[in-house]
Amino acid sequence: ENAATLVFLADQGCISPHAWLSREGALGRPDRLIFDLDPPEDDFGVVRQAARALRGLLDRIELPSFPMLTGSRGLHVVVPLDGSADFDTARELGQDAAARLAAAHPERLTDEVRKVERGGRVFIDVARNAYGQTAVPPYAVRARPGAPVAVPIEWDELSAVDSAHHYTVKTLFRRLAQKADPWRGMERRACSAVSALDRIRKMTEDQRS
Repeated sequence: ENAATLVFLADQGCISPHAWLSREGALGRPDRLIFDLDPPEDDFGVVRQAARALRGLLDRIELPSFPMLTGSRGLHVVVPLDGSADFDTARELGQDAAARLAAAHPERLTDEVRKVERGGRVFIDVARNAYGQTAVPPYAVRARPGAPVAVPIEWDELSAVDSAHHYTVKTLFRRLAQKADPWRGMERRACSAVSALDRIRKMTEDQRS
């Protein structure tokens, strides 16, 4: 957040910084839950479909969600957490949600870690929700042709975006001058991972009974 840090990162050859999902002082308790929607090819249409399905599920278990173009191929859907749960609980919540979503849309979505088993489907990756794992933060430049940028967007912008690398270092500043940060105030909507995990498991039990 200052010039000296940027100089240090440049000296280290860092183009895309990655951040933990927790903060100093509470490293074992994440305040972010990340769903990384990873398409088999550079097809943002299938990512868009997956994101809307995921949002629907998160709405049902009363979790707010915030999308971000990764600047690469996919989309991150981020849920703000209140930091009351540990990484294991947050990851269980992510795994349960990914499994439920993949079961509901088996022709389009998968939570299968092994690439050979994904069968051309969008992979719902929740592996970042473990202690010590990292994720690209908002407005990070990616080491890809054209210097695309990871950019938070509003849900209603999703239809107008044609790729995960829609914004670059050349086009981003026009957006920043015209639009407020879509993630502004995200922390005020932070939720309990424990309560959400209880809700999704109760939903599963109710459907089985």
